[in-house]
Parts: sequence; structure tokens; C-alpha cells
Amino acid sequence: MPLRETVNNSHSRWMDADGPVADIAISSRIRVARNLAGVPFPHLLDQTKAEEVIHAVRIAVEDKEAFSRVGSLELSLLSELSPVERQILVDKHLISPDLLNNFERKAVVLRDDEVISIMINEEDHLRIQCLMPGLQLQEAWDLVNQVDDALERTLDFAFSEKLGYLTACPTNVGTGMRASVMLHLPALKLIKQLGGVLNAISKVGLTVRGLFGEGTEALGDFFQISNQITLGQSEEEIINNIVAVVSQIITQEQAARNTLYKDRREFVEDLVCRAYGTLKYAHILSYEESMRLFSELRLGIEMGLITGIHARLLNELTVKIRPAFLIKLAGNEMSAHQRDIFRAGLIRKEFEQL
Repeated sequence: MPLRETVNNSHSRWMDADGPVADIAISSRIRVARNLAGVPFPHLLDQTKAEEVIHAVRIAVEDKEAFSRVGSLELSLLSELSPVERQILVDKHLISPDLLNNFERKAVVLRDDEVISIMINEEDHLRIQCLMPGLQLQEAWDLVNQVDDALERTLDFAFSEKLGYLTACPTNVGTGMRASVMLHLPALKLIKQLGGVLNAISKVGLTVRGLFGEGTEALGDFFQISNQITLGQSEEEIINNIVAVVSQIITQEQAARNTLYKDRREFVEDLVCRAYGTLKYAHILSYEESMRLFSELRLGIEMGLITGIHARLLNELTVKIRPAFLIKLAGNEMSAHQRDIFRAGLIRKEFEQL
């Protein structure tokens, strides 16, 4: 899919809600950091050197033989997009917010289904990412590993026999891997067990982030669980550790949902129906309120209390109702209040079509 189509389309493969345990595990992401040997890290590059890195990556991804098993990849310059369109890539989780800084020196590589993305000249020369629906960390790693091997046919990565892959930030040295799973945990919150669960995570070498990664809030009861350590562990060890912890959290969330269904069903039904009614009929909705209502409605869908709505729609709406996509749809800038009105109208229209 050309980049222009990507920013005009709110859908990505990770939104399909068809992966393993997709009722709780929204998506799985593997990201690895790589740098070119003998080339200064991105924060030390001038425009010319940054363009040389982009050119080297372009040559690598155009090697059809190398990428025959991975699929067709297309490199695009961020400077080709408007500020709104660049923000849409962030909102779709295809690039990081940091890639927007000094965007003239940066680029992104995408596969047409957006499962694979490669950020160029972010904190490191390359950030290779795979984003899949449900709990599929191992599958995501297998695909990233194929991309990594394909790139190494052309590119020489900075590597130390003692330390592993060398990165701009010491916390990424070693495997250079960040593995994460996005979880939806409304039931644990409702029975007031979420705080204890999240506190326990930090004691096993993992960290909890919000909807858009480091430094962001956990809107709509979505929490990103990821590793903190990249040095001294293999990729398989990192993945196995996260899967083990995430599986325990999923079991706890399932138990919490069963408790709610058994002991507080009327409360949950009321919560879900109020959320549905507000989404279907409201004329002013902020992004924060929309995400809370989506969370409550999703809980009802996943507990079988409401039918006719697929979680895939709610996943896609989390992007479509972001300020950037609203501006893209409207074709003009809007104040926050105007966006809240436009957002509510868009949601009403989606629900009328169900």
C-alpha cells in the first residue's frame, strides 16, 4: 500500500481482532534497534549523512531476492507528508512520536498490510517493527528476524561479540529488542485488583506503558506490557518471559470477568448499555470519554452481553477519532470543541450502520 493510501486509511492489520486471546490481548509488537557500522548515531548526523543512511536502506529493501519471503516493502520520506499525515502514522502505531522530530532527515518503510514497519533515523538508524493482532509475540519475532536477515545481506550492522548489537541508548544494547503486548484490562480495574497486578509486573523486569508507549496514559483500560532488559538475555528468553507474565494477567482478567458476570451482572449490563447509548446518540464526545466508552462497550462484547458489534470496529475507531484523522476527514483545521462535535457525529454514523 503506497504511503498516501496508508494515511488515508484508518485500518491496519493489527486491528482485526482475530489473533489468539484477542478479547484481552489487542496486539503484539516486536521492535529491534539496528545501526550501520562506522556511521555516527542519528543524533550526530547532518542532513547529508542522514540521506546516505536512507539511501542505503532503500537499496537494501529493494533487493527482491532478499525479501522474497517477507513481502514487498516500500520506503517513503516523512517530508512527503503533511504534519497531520505524519501524526496519523503515529496514531496507527506504525511509527513513534520521536520520528516526527527533525522529520526532514527521516523515512519509514512499510509493508502493504502495515504488519512490518521500519523507522529510519529515529534514535537508531533502523527500528524494525512487527505489529500483529492478539498474542503473537513469537510469530512477530519470526517475521522481524526474517526482515533483519534480509537487511543484513546488504547492510553491515554495528555489532560487538561481547555486547551484541550496539545502540544509541545503552538500555537497548544487546538484542536491541523491545517486545510488548497491548492488553485490555477493564474487569481487573472494576474489581479493584488492577493496581496490585501492575505493581507486580515491575518486579519481574517488565514495565507498563500507556496506549502510545513510553510517557503516555492508559486510556480506555489499555496497558502496554514490555521488557526493560535487552542485555544478557536472548530474544527467546525475553519473549518467553513476557508471554508467561502476560498469560498470567490474561488468566486474572478472565477470572475477574467471570466474577463480574456471576456476582454483578446487572451492574455490568447497565455500564455497557449506558456506554452504547452514549456512543450512539451523543453529540459531543472528547477523545478521552470516547475511549472510556469504547472500553466499557468492548467489555460487554467480550462477555457476550451485547451482539452485532465487532471489536474490530472499535479498534479502528480508536484511530479514526484521533484529532489528526478527524482533521484529515474534515479537510480543515478544527478547534478542540469542533473536533468533539465532529467525533461524536462520526461515531453516531458508524453505529447507525450496524
